[in-house]
Amino acid sequence: MVRMLEKLAQLVDEVGALHSKLILLIGQPGSGKTALLAALANQRDMKVMNVGATAGSRLAAIPQRQRALQTNVILREHADECANGDLLLLDNIELLFDQTLKLDPLDLLKRHAHSRRVVAIWPGELVDGRLTYAQMGHQEYQDYGLDGLVPFEIKKKG
Repeated sequence: MVRMLEKLAQLVDEVGALHSKLILLIGQPGSGKTALLAALANQRDMKVMNVGATAGSRLAAIPQRQRALQTNVILREHADECANGDLLLLDNIELLFDQTLKLDPLDLLKRHAHSRRVVAIWPGELVDGRLTYAQMGHQEYQDYGLDGLVPFEIKKKG
């Protein structure tokens, strides 16, 4: 874990020079993504923004037809509160894939990463150079290329 934290911290420092400053932590469930992000937050004396908890409770109070319009505003407000300088750490982003919000989750993360470095836990997989979320045929299924982001793969020990 210490070695992986060192590699991630170095990557976070280097990514600031890129146009899109998005790092996605990718790994199987139980591979330590959340623990690694928490360790980075601790090292940088900051908090991890739990997207599901922070945005979910605010969105629940908004009529469903207005949620798609309000999601980005809510995320930006919480991001400004949680960021430490130009660094934002995100976990539990599954809410962004909710079909009723009509969002492109990866595009939303990339837009946040234009103005600050963003490290987010990807809740899906990286297979053959493609990011996926959910299984093909599932209503929330998404498939993306790696343009505009830096993948940071975590291999499960064992």
